[in-house]
Amino acid sequence: MLGSLLTALTAAVERSQSAGRTTSERIRRFETEQLTLHVLAATVVFLIVLPVLIAALVSTKRAGIVTSIGDLVPGGHALSNYRRALIGLEFWRFMLNSFVMSVAVVVGKLIVSLLAALVIVYYRFPYKNAVFLFILFTLLLPVPVRFVPLYRLTTELGMNNTFFAITVPYLASATTVFILRQHFLSIPASLVETAKVDGVGPLRFLWSVLIPMSRAVLVGVSVIMFVYTWNQYLWPLVIINAESLQVAQVGLNLLRGQASTGEVAWSMVMTGSILTLLPPLALLVLFRRQLLETFTIQQK
Repeated sequence: MLGSLLTALTAAVERSQSAGRTTSERIRRFETEQLTLHVLAATVVFLIVLPVLIAALVSTKRAGIVTSIGDLVPGGHALSNYRRALIGLEFWRFMLNSFVMSVAVVVGKLIVSLLAALVIVYYRFPYKNAVFLFILFTLLLPVPVRFVPLYRLTTELGMNNTFFAITVPYLASATTVFILRQHFLSIPASLVETAKVDGVGPLRFLWSVLIPMSRAVLVGVSVIMFVYTWNQYLWPLVIINAESLQVAQVGLNLLRGQASTGEVAWSMVMTGSILTLLPPLALLVLFRRQLLETFTIQQK
């Protein structure tokens, strides 16, 4: 009997040791996988940020010509370069035009998209789903298909080379309508019934109920629209002839043109690039939580 007891104890100890080895192996495997994922993520982030770092380094140099890795060291002309780009070359004017354009487009898009989403979600009319599908269908139209008709229409209306030419064509957004529709559908229907009983009109319901409940989504959508509008290059380049009305992206191209003739160092181009990057980057950092919430709603 004593021998069988010792055998049972020995077997139990061996099973315990085997389980411990299995657990430790799983922990080591998990730690290895996590380390691999972190290294991979850090490598991807470094590759994405590397061009920005190079541009920032070049913007601190006098000539901005990089021929070897040894040239990628900070220079001592950062303040003079940024002062010259903003004041001497009047790059602030291009950035101001881009800012005014982006704000105007964001405000206009929000008004149009809020009204469109309100009608699609809370109104009953024939072929409502077909109308919504038609709005989504506009996302499938590539920019080159719309470019020529839009240019001809803008020119015939006499809006070319005006502020309206770079704002009005961007006021309609199927993406914003879709995101707001998805969010409005998540709002309890009891609120709508209560508003009807209280005699609240559609515009008051939008202003007093929907907008306060959609602040985070509206902020996230506004950031997305601002960044999209800020980065516009081709349309302002074609429709605007006056240099005083041009935007920051076209201003960068003008700096590049001067650099190719030798009048301005390439460091000015990199300086302009960093200045152009700062406003949308600041918005993305400040409102990252609202952006994540907006993307979550879009996935639903």
